Amino acid sequence: MGNQISELVKKFRETANNMKLDKSVINGLFIMGDQISRGEELVNKAEKKLNGWGIFGSKYHDAAHLLYKAVDCFKLAQSWDRVGAVYVKLASCHLKLDQKHEAARSYDIAADYYKMTKNLKEAISCLEKATHILLDIGRLNATTGHYQDIAKLYEHENNLELAIVYYQKTADLFQSMDLTSFANQCRQKIAEYSAKVGKFQRSIAMFEEIAAYSIRNNLLKYGVRGHLLNAGICQLFRGNAIAINNALERYQILDTTFSGTRECKLLMGLAAAIDKRDVTEFTSCLKEYDSTIKLDKWRTPVLLKVKEALKAKELESKGQLGWLFYIVPSLFVLFCTIKVRLFGTKNHRYL
Repeated sequence: MGNQISELVKKFRETANNMKLDKSVINGLFIMGDQISRGEELVNKAEKKLNGWGIFGSKYHDAAHLLYKAVDCFKLAQSWDRVGAVYVKLASCHLKLDQKHEAARSYDIAADYYKMTKNLKEAISCLEKATHILLDIGRLNATTGHYQDIAKLYEHENNLELAIVYYQKTADLFQSMDLTSFANQCRQKIAEYSAKVGKFQRSIAMFEEIAAYSIRNNLLKYGVRGHLLNAGICQLFRGNAIAINNALERYQILDTTFSGTRECKLLMGLAAAIDKRDVTEFTSCLKEYDSTIKLDKWRTPVLLKVKEALKAKELESKGQLGWLFYIVPSLFVLFCTIKVRLFGTKNHRYL
């Protein structure tokens, strides 16, 4: 690999001279190319060490020494993907030497460099490997941070299903350490993303769980109405006014102040509109609430989905009524025609 890079550098040098590029630019590129070539040579030497014989782990020490030198070369060349790949090799060396903290650290650094090149797949792989090591050595706080980082990377890729999985792992780990407030921050994310992927029952359970915890905490109880509103919005997808009203009754028992809030009035108004299959009334309720308290980025699209579902039901109802208005007169005409043919029109002047 090193020889190939050297040949490429030579060819580039000739091409650059022919194109009469700025000497400072050419020199900078040559330095980067030389550093990459030197780094690849060091990596090859390290691999030969690892594949050879060693006494009492000495080959892993020697290989790690060479790999750290290779890292410096690749950093000077700003070849971040190569830096990440070398740190992965370093992590393997540290594991062979039973240096678990150093191995986890190497995977962390590798993930950071992979993030710089938008190589999120490799970054996630490195973070996952680091979490296995950290769990093994009992570093739970550090593990929660890694789980959250993985969840955010999946968010970035819009893979909400896997983001939910890792936020759940984070919440479970926080809960095992009795850090319920931190666990609830993750549950909030789980609830929001579950609704986005259509898992409304899970969202309802999560929002209700957060509300039940918050009502017992003097610092958090003022946010309970927001959690109950979110749970109620998810309840609207059930499309069953009785079930929605039963849920609202439970919420008013959980928080005795909830019945007098705008959030409760909004949910009751929306439930009534759904029961009537009235899109206009549904929209009116939302506009009235939004004029005083702006709907956030999560609630707005979810409520739009509820509205679209209600529109479909309204059209369905109108379609059924339209069929009824068509079929009844037709049946009446048919009935009258049969009577005329059987009895004539003499005694049926009303026809």
